[in-house]
Amino acid sequence: MLNTETPSSEHPDLDLYPTDKLVSVLIEDQYHAIRAVSNAGPQIAAAVDAAAPRILAGGRLVYVGAGTSGRLGVLDGVELLPTFSWPNERALALLAGGRQAMFVAVEGAEDNAEQGAEEIAELALSKNDVVLLIAASGATPYVLGALQAARATGALTIGLANNPNAPVTTAADIGITLDTGNEVISGSTRLKAGTSQKVALNSFSSALMVRLHKVYGNLMVDVKPTNIKLLRRTVSLTMHATGRDEAYCRRILEECDFHVKTAIVAILNHISVDAATARLKVSEDNVRLALHADDPHSRR
Repeated sequence: MLNTETPSSEHPDLDLYPTDKLVSVLIEDQYHAIRAVSNAGPQIAAAVDAAAPRILAGGRLVYVGAGTSGRLGVLDGVELLPTFSWPNERALALLAGGRQAMFVAVEGAEDNAEQGAEEIAELALSKNDVVLLIAASGATPYVLGALQAARATGALTIGLANNPNAPVTTAADIGITLDTGNEVISGSTRLKAGTSQKVALNSFSSALMVRLHKVYGNLMVDVKPTNIKLLRRTVSLTMHATGRDEAYCRRILEECDFHVKTAIVAILNHISVDAATARLKVSEDNVRLALHADDPHSRR
């Protein structure tokens, strides 16, 4: 029996616990998720280093999974647009059962390997694409079908599973094992197995975005201001990076459509927004390089 499905021997009378102890046990068990991700740190770093040049060359991120694993993949992908201005068309997600499975369980969808392969084929993958295949068991047929099809295209495949020596990790180009063991509620991999997947995906995609120059220092300077909260955040980020007051930062941001990178380069180098835009372009959108690039325009 898989580790993730083996009944736990620690809390056989879980249903008899008073509520405070029950909640405490469930919370404490989540700490195993963080340890599992920490142990997989070298594999996650290897995945980032392998993915970065492909993504820089125009590749896409593709998340594949079923149930909780698939939904966590969808979540990671959709958050890249507001956080890092990463285009939706370059963060795709395949979920067993289709879009409806995001909200309602589609029984039997995860058992269809052919469907996984077909949906990968529809994406017409290239060697620059990066496919993340997520399965707590590591043996979900839908995910394994997608894995086989993705490998045949030359795309980079990254398998994540919560059991050692799982098919999805051993067959992928890079395998990430999140060995969380059995669950307090036996077989419920939405618990610490799911938590570990969430943390691993967050760590992978965030590190990848740092490598793609979406971060300056530790500031998310490629934020897309899609609401009032994020609009305010562009101002505070610019103030923090430049040391200038709110009114001045807001004025410069208004000139560049609230693009934080452009505002930072313009303010710190005392140049126009057009000049800052040009510097970022020749510096491949890297703020640190743009701050020291030659200024092709007149100074402010």
